[in-house]
Amino acid sequence: MAKNKEAPEDLLDIAVVGDITDREAEICDKLLAVPPGGECTMYFDSPGGSAYTAVSLLTLIVIRELRVTGIVTGECSSAALWPLAACCRRIVTPFSVLLFHPLKWQSEEHIGLSEAAEWARHFGKLEKDMDKLLAQYFGTEESRIAEWMTPGRYVTGTEMVAAGLAEMLDLSALANRSAATGASRRASAPGPVSGKAIGRNRHGGP
Repeated sequence: MAKNKEAPEDLLDIAVVGDITDREAEICDKLLAVPPGGECTMYFDSPGGSAYTAVSLLTLIVIRELRVTGIVTGECSSAALWPLAACCRRIVTPFSVLLFHPLKWQSEEHIGLSEAAEWARHFGKLEKDMDKLLAQYFGTEESRIAEWMTPGRYVTGTEMVAAGLAEMLDLSALANRSAATGASRRASAPGPVSGKAIGRNRHGGP
């Protein structure tokens, strides 16, 4: 008897929902569960998070050579843009929104003037480097990213597609297909069962 071939492993779905820094450990664990060079799908609805988390997730995807499909189901803004840019395929809807804005930082600790100046210097350089990295992975001009970043702009899914940075998911077509499938199922479903038929089934006779 021929040995059955093993079924291919199911693709992993990863929800990137909420602040990516709050969920960094969970998202990293799921990305690490994908074999190097493997495929997965990331669903984005996130307002962003830490700049360091943004670079960390992008690096994890790139260094493991993961083939990720990124789908923006709602919002993908701020720091969440970097892991989206690392996806080899990006899908949006007309209702997707992506907020590009300058890097922000804050400290809840009391720090001296010299330390604050060092933070400002560091983040000034980090912002330029990260914007350049974002343009590289989106595969677009740095000038386009700069235009969206300053002073900050909400970019729609439609604009992302027009810029050649994503594919469009037509929700209207999916709704029509869903309605057609529902109608087909209703047409093929058995008719209502009468009370008399139920009685016969229960008692084995009329």
